Amino acid sequence: MTMTLSRTFPPSWLVVLPLLLLGWRLPAQVTELGQGAEQKFEVQLIWATNDKKSPNPKHKPVAPEIRKKLDELPLKWENYFEVNRKQFVMAKGGRSKADLSDKCSVEIKDLEGNQVEVTLFDKNGKAVFGRKQPLPQGEILLLSGNAPDKTAWFVAVKPTK
Repeated sequence: MTMTLSRTFPPSWLVVLPLLLLGWRLPAQVTELGQGAEQKFEVQLIWATNDKKSPNPKHKPVAPEIRKKLDELPLKWENYFEVNRKQFVMAKGGRSKADLSDKCSVEIKDLEGNQVEVTLFDKNGKAVFGRKQPLPQGEILLLSGNAPDKTAWFVAVKPTK
C-alpha cells in the first residue's frame, strides 16, 4: 500500500520545496509592494532677505522647522519666505522633476541607502547645481545661491511620510 501511495503522490520534498521558496520570497515582495515602495519628499523654494515683508503678498514666512534649520547656520539674513512648495511621490529608486518657479526646477532621484540626488535646473532646463547625499527621515537638505539686492534663495528638501 505504501508503494501505491508514493507512486500516486510526489515525494514530500516536491511539495515542501515550492512552499519554502514561496515563503522565502514573500518578505521581499511585501517590502517591494508595501509602504517602502514609495518615497515622499517635500521641496520648498525659499527667499532670504533682511526686509520685514516680501514684496509678493503670496509669500509667507517659512515653517518653524525650516526656520530652525536656517537659524542654526551662520547666515546674514533675518527673514525667510516660502516662495513655492511641491510634494514629490515616486517609486523607490525612481526620480521626479517639478518647476519651483518660472526660473528654476528641481529633480529628485531616490538612490539606495536613504540617499538622494537633487539637481537644480535653470529656466532653460540646464542643470546648474547638483548634490548627492544621505537624507533620512527628520533631516533637511538645503541648497542655496545668491540673488539680486543682497538677498538669497534656498531650496529645502525633506523626506515626508
